Amino acid sequence: MARALLLIALLSALIVPWRAAAEPADIDAAARGVVRVVIIGTEDGELYPISHGTGFAVTPTTIVTNAHVVRDAMRDGGLDIGIVPSGGGRAMYGRLLAVSPQSDLALIRITGDLRLPPLALAGLDQQSSGEVISVGYPMNVDRAQGLGNSDIFSSQPPVKSRGYISGERPSRQFDTILHTAPIARGNSGGPLLDQCGRVLGVNSFGSDSEAGDAEFFFAVSNRELIPFLRENGIEPPVNTATCRSMAELDAAEQERIAREQAEARQSLSERAEETRNRRERALLEAQLGVTQDREDRMALAFVLILAAFGIALYGFSLRSRAREGEEADPLVLRKAHIAFGIAGFLVIVAIIAFITRPGLDEVDRRVAAAMSEADVATASGTAEASAGNRTLTCTLLPDRSRVTSAQASSVSFEWSGEGCVNGRTQYGYASGTWSRVFVPNEEDAVSVNSFDPDRNLYRVERFLLPRSAMQSAREARSEYRAPQCGAENASQQLGEMQSEVLGLLPQQANERLVYSCEAAR
Repeated sequence: MARALLLIALLSALIVPWRAAAEPADIDAAARGVVRVVIIGTEDGELYPISHGTGFAVTPTTIVTNAHVVRDAMRDGGLDIGIVPSGGGRAMYGRLLAVSPQSDLALIRITGDLRLPPLALAGLDQQSSGEVISVGYPMNVDRAQGLGNSDIFSSQPPVKSRGYISGERPSRQFDTILHTAPIARGNSGGPLLDQCGRVLGVNSFGSDSEAGDAEFFFAVSNRELIPFLRENGIEPPVNTATCRSMAELDAAEQERIAREQAEARQSLSERAEETRNRRERALLEAQLGVTQDREDRMALAFVLILAAFGIALYGFSLRSRAREGEEADPLVLRKAHIAFGIAGFLVIVAIIAFITRPGLDEVDRRVAAAMSEADVATASGTAEASAGNRTLTCTLLPDRSRVTSAQASSVSFEWSGEGCVNGRTQYGYASGTWSRVFVPNEEDAVSVNSFDPDRNLYRVERFLLPRSAMQSAREARSEYRAPQCGAENASQQLGEMQSEVLGLLPQQANERLVYSCEAAR
């Protein structure tokens, strides 16, 4: 019986589809935009915290949090709002932009020069089950770590806790998500994330746990958050793509590669069979053609010999008749000589026709010519398809992409055989791949763009890095200057130059955008 149950369990594990857990890199990337929101009082010129909660960036300078987090600052104009980033950097002040007590949401504008990576919001058709992650600054963790009032103003990484969605229901007059990812005082205003690090809602409050009852927690859903942001002039980055792990994507890509290789082998076999059939047809046609040509030449030579013989007999008869009298008739002799000349010419033509009749080696030459003609046509089509300068329009392939925060759209560019894009951006060539590494100063993300001209595939991989890793990438990028298009060995030089930046990147990207490209018409 035990063996039977074990067998059933194993079979169930094989039958039930595997669901990937949350990607740690995605949660870490989202956490870069999570901040501690501190309500600050002043006494004798000294700052001290009144209370604190959590918030997250929806634009580089705008923070979302709960209305109840900033309630004290709303009531007392002498209190300030402090924004403490999680990834390092100085704390900044914030200014209250909008509050919605009905939905427990508030917007804060950063007044200093701090810039944060905005979090992407999941689409309104959000998941109704599955794993979720709460990110924030619970006070009980601060106390357990022995953090004092002054420590609150220093940059600390947020706490992440996992749980599951338990349902969606209206509560306190607004739409909420019920979940089990633990939150405590201080978590209020922090994001509730899906497995791809996208915001599902804003954590707001928890249920009372009495007599050992299970605890549940509530987050203001995106059905409330998105309209609130739009009402206040903010178009949030909303992502509606299916959340899939890189492992799932890579597994699907491996299957696709194996399928393409099998199709390529099948296509190669079919082409080989087609080539054999074409050669056999060409051989048969060549044999028939050569045989026919030989027979025609030999028949022509025979006819010419017969004609020459007849004309020669006629010439002999004319000469005999011209000599019957005492004096030869000059006119008749002249006709006889003309007849002999024509007969001789026909004999020569007959000999030439016989000698120049095609031999058996002509069969091989004709077969080779026919096969070469077909190969030239095929090569011409291939060369045209992969010609040097091409203007391409590339369309995103959702089933091969993983988009969590990037704005994915169609891409158009002009590609040259030397790896130059739009006549100004040189791509590097290394290990059989054309690529260009972009390390922007205004965004904490490194992009590696690559293009496969043989398969017409354009690919963008984005690495969402913490501030320290981003600084290292910027320093490595500042060590070289990319060569201009048309420079000697530009692609090979850039391929080597980019290696140091690539070596600093994680093994796996956070996002992958794959595009299929076609020649623009």
